Amino acid sequence: MEDFTGGVTEFYEMKEAPKELYKIMKKALERGSLMGCSIDSLVPARFETRTVTGLVKGHAYSVTAVEECKPSQHKESKVRLVRLRNPWGQVEWNGPWSDNSKEWASLSKTEKEKLQHQSAEDGEFWMSFEDFKKNYTKIEICNLTPDALEDDKIHKWTVSVNEGRWVRGCSAGGCRNYPDTFWTNPQYRLRLLEEDDDPEDNEVGCTFVVALMQKNRRKERKMGANLFTIGFAIYEVPREMHGNKQHMQKDFFLFNSSKARCKSYINLREVTQRFRLTPGEYVIIPSTYEPHQEGEFILRVFSEKRNTSEEIENRIEADHPVPAPASAGEESEEDQQFRTIFQEIAGEEMEITANELKNVLNRVITKHKDLNTEGFSLESCRSMIALMDMDGTGRLNLQEFRHLWNKIKQWQGIFKHYNADQSGTINSYEMRNAVNDAVMCLMSRSGFRLNNQLYDIITMRYANESMNIDFDSFISCLVRLEAMFRAFQAFDQDGDGTIRLSVLEWLQLTMYA
Repeated sequence: MEDFTGGVTEFYEMKEAPKELYKIMKKALERGSLMGCSIDSLVPARFETRTVTGLVKGHAYSVTAVEECKPSQHKESKVRLVRLRNPWGQVEWNGPWSDNSKEWASLSKTEKEKLQHQSAEDGEFWMSFEDFKKNYTKIEICNLTPDALEDDKIHKWTVSVNEGRWVRGCSAGGCRNYPDTFWTNPQYRLRLLEEDDDPEDNEVGCTFVVALMQKNRRKERKMGANLFTIGFAIYEVPREMHGNKQHMQKDFFLFNSSKARCKSYINLREVTQRFRLTPGEYVIIPSTYEPHQEGEFILRVFSEKRNTSEEIENRIEADHPVPAPASAGEESEEDQQFRTIFQEIAGEEMEITANELKNVLNRVITKHKDLNTEGFSLESCRSMIALMDMDGTGRLNLQEFRHLWNKIKQWQGIFKHYNADQSGTINSYEMRNAVNDAVMCLMSRSGFRLNNQLYDIITMRYANESMNIDFDSFISCLVRLEAMFRAFQAFDQDGDGTIRLSVLEWLQLTMYA
C-alpha cells in the first residue's frame, strides 16, 4: 500500500496494540487512510483456509468502517463495531453482528441505516471491536499524504518530508550506545504547534507518526548490500534553545535522556511509530545501529495538527572579517627563535617562498614529538601562502609570516586537545568539534558556521582510509576554509551573501586557494 500511494504505514500486533487502537482506527478512516488486517497461520499449508467462524487464515482483509451503536438492551454503554471486507467477495464472519445475527434485532431502523446494514453474501460484514481484536492477529494502517486525497471533507494529515544521508566518518554516528559519535548523526528539529482536538484524559498532546525509510537498499542488494538496522530517538529541546538552529552537541545527549524513541532498531526498509507529546520543540535523531554505515534515508512526520520539521544547521553563514589587533608585549623565546630562522632563510629581501616556508615550519614542528608528524608538505605551504599573501607576491614577509604562525599555534593547541591518545591523529567525528573550536578562535576575524553537507565534504577530502586526520591535513583544511571565505568576502562588495563571477574570476579564485 505504501509503494502504491507514497503514504506511511503503521503496523500493530493485536496482542501489543495500544489501548486507544479503536480511536486510532476511527481517526485513520476519517483521514482517508487504508487499513488491512489478517490472521496469522503458523503452518503455511493452512493459508487461505476457512475457520469455523468463517474467517480465513493467512488472508488479507480490508477495514472499511469503524462505528458505535447503542442497542436497546444496552441502556448505558455503546457497542463499538468494525466493518471488514473479504476481497473474495464472499465467505464472511458468522459470529455476533454478522449479517443475519440476532444482535441486529436490538437496533432501531435509524441505527441500521446509519451502519448501512444489509444481508448479502458480498464479502463485507460487521463484527464487534472486541471480537475483532480476539480473532485477528495484526492490522496495518497506511496514512496517506494530502495530495493523495481529493475529498475536501476528509481530515488530512500535515506532512513534513526530509531527505538525508549517513556519511562514514562524519555523520554515520550509530545509536545512543555510541555516545562519542551519536551526536554527529543528522538532526531534524520538529515543532509541534497545535494540540489535538480531542485530548485524552484532559491531557494536552499532539499526535504524530514518524517514519524512517532507508533508500536504495533493495536496488543495491544485487551488489551485496543488506538492509541496515535503523531506528530513531526524539529529544525535547530546552526552552532557552528554541529557535536555535545549531547542531546539538555531544554534551547535550550525555546529560539528557530521550523523550521518545522507536521500540527497537530493526533491519527493515522502514521503521514507523506513533507518538503523543506536548506542544513544543523537539529534535529527531535518525541513525543506523552501528557507526560507520553509509546510506541515504527519508524521514517523514505525519501529524494530526500543524507541525514543521527541518534539518538543523542547514545554512552556511560568515561574519565579515575585522582586522586583528596587533599583539603587545615582549617576544617569547619561540618568537625570537622564529625571527632568527626567518631572517636566516629569507635573506636581505625578508620574504620567503613556499619551499622556504616548508623548511621554516618543519624545523620547529618536528620538535613537537607528540604530533607524530612528518611535517608539512609543499602543497600545504603553498596554500598557506595563498591565505596570507596580502600583496600578491607569492611570498610571505615577516609580518605575514608572524600572522600565519599565530594561527598555526592556535590550531596546534586545538589539535593536541583532541589528540588525547597522542596517536598523532584525530578521529574524523571529532573533526567537527575541532573545526568548531578553531572557528571560535577566529570568529572575531573571519567567523563562519558550517552545515552538515560541508562536514561530509571535509571528511571525504581530508580523512585517511581509517577515518583519521593528521596534523598536516587538519591545518590544510583550516587554511583552505579561511582562504575561501576571505576570497568570497572580497567579491561580496555589497555584503548580501551572494556573488557573481566570470569564468576567469572563478578560475583565479579556485586555482590560487
